[in-house]
Amino acid sequence: MNDEPLLLKTQDARGVVTLTLNRPGAFNSLSEAMLSALQQALDAVASDAQARVVVIAGAGKAFCAGHDLKEMRAEPSLDYYRRLFAQCARMMLAIQRLPLPVIARVHGIATAAGCQLVAMCDLAVAASDARFAVSGVNLGLFCSTPSVALSRNLSRKHAFEMLVTGEFIGADEARAKGLVNRVAPADQLDAEVERLVASIVAKPKVAVAAGKGLFYRQLEEGIAAAYDDAGQTMACNMMDEAALEGVQAFIDKRKPNWG
Repeated sequence: MNDEPLLLKTQDARGVVTLTLNRPGAFNSLSEAMLSALQQALDAVASDAQARVVVIAGAGKAFCAGHDLKEMRAEPSLDYYRRLFAQCARMMLAIQRLPLPVIARVHGIATAAGCQLVAMCDLAVAASDARFAVSGVNLGLFCSTPSVALSRNLSRKHAFEMLVTGEFIGADEARAKGLVNRVAPADQLDAEVERLVASIVAKPKVAVAAGKGLFYRQLEEGIAAAYDDAGQTMACNMMDEAALEGVQAFIDKRKPNWG
């Protein structure tokens, strides 16, 4: 029996939280227990005043191969599948609602709900040999829930092509299509993630949190409502001590002192 936890969590002195999916023998598939572990970890981070950035990674040879198909096939009932996909949606939305950036660190494969997980993260850095697919259609199961995240990252035609063919794309193509931000050789993946993390933690936490919340809200609003929301958010942000210090530092031609 494997007594290893399904999810490994570390946190450094800067508040960088790393959550590592730890089912390497199952390519880190999202079993019900894994979804629960991720949900609990994200909820804990949301209430952690010291947390600044979350990195989601995978142990072993892959990032995440999606839902656990053996588990899904063991209980074929409509009520079960509805509960499972609702559980998954709650976890995915928790990533977007978290008031700090979430970065996917992708190696190996990210397929189906694993590709959805990459798309739901705010940022993604991939190893150059990583591959991505929403391949449920190959099994007769259109990746409907992954399509929600995918269609909000890629253009409609690129997203639909991946969904309707189930074909893999490489890391460079994933970057070109908008699924990932950066690509690095496998042996430099952690260094590339760190460059992104360091840039984020150098910024005031309050500005990043307010900005992330507004970013996703305005995407779902009409343009007039989006501008109203953005203006209110920016006005409140401007009254924050960090922004006032940052602007004054610019005027004074010095670096801001954010403590």
